[in-house]
Amino acid sequence: MSESPALPAQGRVGVMLPLDLPVGEVLPYVRRAEELGFDQVWVVEDLGWRGGVAQAATVLASTTSLTVGIGIMPAGARNVCFAAMELATLAQLHPGRLIAGVGHGMPGWMRQAGSWPASPLTLIKEYAAALRLLVAGKPGPANGRYVRCEGVIITEVPEIVPPVVLGVRGPKSQAVAGEVADGLLLAEPAAPGYITASLRNLGAAAANSPEIVVYDAAAVDDDEEAALDRVRTVLESVGEPQWAAHIDPLPFAAALRAHRAASTDARHFARTMPAEWVRGMSISGTPAQARAAIDARHAAGATSVVLAPAGPDPLAALDSLARALPDRH
Repeated sequence: MSESPALPAQGRVGVMLPLDLPVGEVLPYVRRAEELGFDQVWVVEDLGWRGGVAQAATVLASTTSLTVGIGIMPAGARNVCFAAMELATLAQLHPGRLIAGVGHGMPGWMRQAGSWPASPLTLIKEYAAALRLLVAGKPGPANGRYVRCEGVIITEVPEIVPPVVLGVRGPKSQAVAGEVADGLLLAEPAAPGYITASLRNLGAAAANSPEIVVYDAAAVDDDEEAALDRVRTVLESVGEPQWAAHIDPLPFAAALRAHRAASTDARHFARTMPAEWVRGMSISGTPAQARAAIDARHAAGATSVVLAPAGPDPLAALDSLARALPDRH
């Protein structure tokens, strides 16, 4: 029988593996991230790009100490029994180095793939609950509306059960994470106010040291303006309605919406927003400013802060981002 899931590693800093990184740069990128002292690499699974499980397996096999996160596996994309087998195998081969992120998936993509359910909330609740049991070597729960794995047992299970976190943003979905998952993965922008609001949505589970992984666009430069300019492009969409959950908890939310309404387009909106907003919604600026932004997210409750490199050359960006790592590195 497997051990209980590992406790969250507080104060970790990771880096995202860009989904469009040329294939020849993938292994140099992750090996350089490990060499520079990053704690984690997170892989992305977006429809039409690279598979999350395959990327995670490759990164784990090509490094020695990095924790690898999958962010995220859409619940409707894989049968839960076979998803659990994949995760259990990875965690068995690479003990204590895996975090599994599960989410709804983007509705448009999932509809295109024929996998968007009538009740996404029901699916992810059933899926996450079953996945955690199966990966730990326990029998699958009673069959539900969508997930059917009653009595299934996976015999090859890891000694250290990987945490299962839900990559969700809505309050109802985050409440479900508090019931059936080991924590949350919060997509960018994940300012401290958004982290705090999300922890409230977890309910009583917030007191049980959940994993709280946060993504943010990142650029570090001795020239603060140069760094801010690199992340502005990434922030073009944050004025749109689908990002309301991220923006509502921020002190400048109303002003941001007014600025978006007055802007001719998303590019103008991002290029003309105040530097204070850019810094608040990213990990950017000088090394000291970026380090302070990381620290603020940890102080708000994040266990892992994941930097998504902004700019034209992600591989070159790693060295500059590493300048913001805490002194323990």
